[in-house]
Amino acid sequence: MATGFNFQLEREDPIGVLSSTAPVAEGASAVTVDEAAVERFARAHVGRQPPLLHEESLHCTDLPPERFLNYLLVLEALNFCFWDDPPRWRVNYRGARHDGYWALAAVLHRAIHENGLPLWDAEFLATLEAEPLARLLRGEERPPPLLEARLANLREVGQVLVERWESRFGNLVAACEGEAARLVGRIVAEFPSFRDEAQWRGRSVWFYKRAQICVADLARLLPDHRLGRVAGLENLTAFADYKVPQVLRAEGILRLAPALAARVDRGELLPAGEEEEVEIRAATIWACEWIVRAMRRLAPKGSPALTAAGVDYLLWSAGQGHPGLPPYHRTRTIYY
Repeated sequence: MATGFNFQLEREDPIGVLSSTAPVAEGASAVTVDEAAVERFARAHVGRQPPLLHEESLHCTDLPPERFLNYLLVLEALNFCFWDDPPRWRVNYRGARHDGYWALAAVLHRAIHENGLPLWDAEFLATLEAEPLARLLRGEERPPPLLEARLANLREVGQVLVERWESRFGNLVAACEGEAARLVGRIVAEFPSFRDEAQWRGRSVWFYKRAQICVADLARLLPDHRLGRVAGLENLTAFADYKVPQVLRAEGILRLAPALAARVDRGELLPAGEEEEVEIRAATIWACEWIVRAMRRLAPKGSPALTAAGVDYLLWSAGQGHPGLPPYHRTRTIYY
């Protein structure tokens, strides 16, 4: 990526995502980031808060904190790969139709509040069977993709919690003493299904999308509880998925080489770990990092601290239900 962007770290990188993705973003042959578009986006959005989506009410924040923490881990264990050929997985719940991530939030809310399923119970998760999970996730016409992988993830969550953490995710969170980077690292170490890593030209690359978003969601959704008061959120990066790069591309920030753009636009599958797929994700991380840096430079003195997670949410929310966006890249994976 022949640009004038600075790949030097401006802060410590205890999670290692920025450090490991920098060589990819800098040396990418199929993906670039447009500097002028980054500056334009930063100027247009500095000081803006993302809209509060009405779907946020689908998060089960009314659960007691210990139960909510286990529920949150379930939510993040299932938070991947919602795309499919038509008809997509959709869920009609309480008079509204949801797809993607919000369909997941809806079915979990339905399972807990209407079907009485104890999704916070680690033993229940550890012994869950395929048929009950399919009923839990039922939608209008089809289940979500990768149903077997979703079952494996839930069983892993239950088994690890039972065997190592007295059935409580809150015990793991407490062991990290409110430090975001430590919590990301512990989630990745304890739950292999969160170990979002790749290889690029012989280099190890870390993304940790679901582990990082779990920590960000904990701080965002449980702010008034001691376990939700997480320090070091500025060490989180963007959460490299398929929706955020879609919006970055619409904004002219992410630019794909013609051959890659053609593959994405015709819906061709990009295998997980393929060089171009890794480059899209690494460029997403760094595009958001540069947006943060530009916004920090432009923000009035005394403004609230800006984070990559905040920019990610701004971009992701802009991609929810908005027509006219370019196609997103398609990768079958449990990591995003």
